[in-house]
Amino acid sequence: MVSSTESSISKATAEILVATQNLRKCFGSKVAVADLSLAIAGGEIFGLVGPDGAGKTTTMRLLCAAMQPTAGQVTIAGHRMDREPELGRAAIGYLPQRFSLYEELTVLENLRFFAETHGLSSSAWRPRTMEILAFVGLNAFTERRAGHLSGGMRQKLGLAAALVHQPQVLLLDEPTTGVDPVTRQDFWQLIIRLISEKKVAVLVTTPYMDEATRCSRIGFMRQGHMLLEGTPARLCARLSGQIVELTGQPLPRLRTIASTDRDVESIHAFGEMLHLRVKAGKARQVVSRLEQRITDDSGIGGSVQLIEPQLEDVFMALLEMEAAPESLHT
Repeated sequence: MVSSTESSISKATAEILVATQNLRKCFGSKVAVADLSLAIAGGEIFGLVGPDGAGKTTTMRLLCAAMQPTAGQVTIAGHRMDREPELGRAAIGYLPQRFSLYEELTVLENLRFFAETHGLSSSAWRPRTMEILAFVGLNAFTERRAGHLSGGMRQKLGLAAALVHQPQVLLLDEPTTGVDPVTRQDFWQLIIRLISEKKVAVLVTTPYMDEATRCSRIGFMRQGHMLLEGTPARLCARLSGQIVELTGQPLPRLRTIASTDRDVESIHAFGEMLHLRVKAGKARQVVSRLEQRITDDSGIGGSVQLIEPQLEDVFMALLEMEAAPESLHT
């Protein structure tokens, strides 16, 4: 397990709005979150990535005090959640995986409900709601019933509900799962505006590596443990010089050839190409040998080249390695 102190935002210039110290959650003998320590500053997006069952959603629920930790502590906007849970919750906007709308209510009525739930007065809720609707691009749909919204518009309404009380911390649990690529792009533009204009601290879980690259920092979780965290660039640099891309046809034959090379450690399909993770310092030899094998085999055609690692490569390497993540080439 790695506890990172690196951050794209200096602690001297940005307030830490989310902090956990040795956070732990057990369900009987099962450890769902294991000794997690985080520090997320205002104006920063921290992305949690990991397979199903890694502990991402449990972490979210611990942060907003929807469940109590077995050990450790959570501090939100300066408020310890074991001592001042109501003040901490007031600083949080939470968008769960399945946001529950009141389908018979209009967009405006839904937001009024959430605004009043957070204690906004009758004189304050409407201007604040209209401001948020304009921000998320739903100001032309105030009278549309929530049940008649598209999937992307529902997600935007969910974001609006999470923002209506002006939180300092935004927790987003796989907010774009199941929506189309254009809507995903729009949603992320809203998040980027939030951290730029409002200096909100954002913690987001996502299954999409292209979204993870937008984060200030990323943490890879597996079985409750934070395996590795850092900026996207630094994480990818750990495999620098170890990813070889193989393209051509027939792809199964190319995979077979690559699998016989003594310095190829793993092979993964990326669309119509293969990514090979090779032993550190052996990329040139692998490329040379594979080029020769492809040339010698008249039944196939292809090309091979050393490429810069992607986050998918780092993620797959972590999942494959039983040893400590420090075994990744640094």
